[in-house]
Amino acid sequence: MKINAILAGIIMCLLLVLPAAASDYTLGVFGNANEDETINMQDVTYTELIILEYRDKTQLADAKHDNRINMQDVTQIELIILGREKELTILDSEGESKTISMPVNEILTLNSDCTEAIRAIQAKDRIVGIESATAMQTTFYPEISALPSVGRGSGPDLELVMEIDPDILIAYAPGIYNPGHDGLEDKLEPAVTVVRLNFYKPENVAEDLIKLGYLLGEVENARNYIEWRDEYVNEIEDVVSGISEDDKPKVFIDYGSQGGSTNRMTAAAGTGLHQMCVQAGGINIAADLPAGLAPGYPYAELEWILDQAPIVVIGQASGYNSRDGGYETDDDSDLAAYYDEIIGLPGFEEIPAVENNRTYIMQGVVSGGLTDVVGLAYYAEWFHPNRFENLDPEAIHQEYIDEFCGIDFNVAEHGVFVYPQPEES
Repeated sequence: MKINAILAGIIMCLLLVLPAAASDYTLGVFGNANEDETINMQDVTYTELIILEYRDKTQLADAKHDNRINMQDVTQIELIILGREKELTILDSEGESKTISMPVNEILTLNSDCTEAIRAIQAKDRIVGIESATAMQTTFYPEISALPSVGRGSGPDLELVMEIDPDILIAYAPGIYNPGHDGLEDKLEPAVTVVRLNFYKPENVAEDLIKLGYLLGEVENARNYIEWRDEYVNEIEDVVSGISEDDKPKVFIDYGSQGGSTNRMTAAAGTGLHQMCVQAGGINIAADLPAGLAPGYPYAELEWILDQAPIVVIGQASGYNSRDGGYETDDDSDLAAYYDEIIGLPGFEEIPAVENNRTYIMQGVVSGGLTDVVGLAYYAEWFHPNRFENLDPEAIHQEYIDEFCGIDFNVAEHGVFVYPQPEES
């Protein structure tokens, strides 16, 4: 009886000191029993309490991923903490569980966001294959761009993938840019494990990067980036939290026209650009428009845009509306032509965004992935210039290059990322 009383007392103490899961995100790695942002000894304690039935079961407590929670899961969590696990199960960007053999030493990436993330956490030497878009970025990826390419990320050469024979292939969740299951998993697995991780939505960047950190044993490096990014994101969000809805500008995000139509593609709720707009203190006028070419990217009629009278217009030069720019050129003529196209649209001379010179172009390399904080800073500066007069997006961009890219590149002297460029604004 004394032993039981002592055990009960210990458990009660643990229940009092063990914090409940309260975080910005739940790390989707099996072993994260208390569903917070990390795997540590608290998860060991939490799992032991589940076994003793002093806590309700959580999905992620099943570290062994065998539909049971027992002391084997405790051992697995301890191995994850020590970096000695033989297998790791994660919830990927589709919300599906995926078990990966450890360690992961050879990776093939099907989009540059994945490649950039791997380099940022100092694991670039493990990349053994890329897709054609990365292969063309010889300035931004001077070493990685020379690796074997499997062709377009939207339709890779699967025979080449099998020849390269990576431990894992990392791709976006289906429906973005990379093929669906019928084009990857169904044809490659079990020979090559496909891991779906998105790095393009602001609210998912940290979680995706930490998952990658656990997969590659680079958690500390992943957290270093997240701490750096959060410093600027929190600074912007703190200012925006004090801005009333009436003081937030109406914004139209333009993705150009398709097939000769006068309608303009835009970004609605659920897209990374919409989230960035809201995060920076803007009101996306197209948030609720129905889907168009792809989910989240509807078409807006010119007359409707004119009726909305946007205060700010941002032309997005990426994806469906790709334009020259980024790190590989110093020539801004393509972005300048896109700028002229927008301000020259019928009736646009009468909207506030054009009348007051608040029309801008953003190149895709700074609007998503790990550089989305740079795009966020530009958005904040464009939306609320008086409130963010001390915010320097170009300096933030240079910090990112210096601290996480490992290349010699001066963003003030080279590259084209926004138009008008900062010195011209």
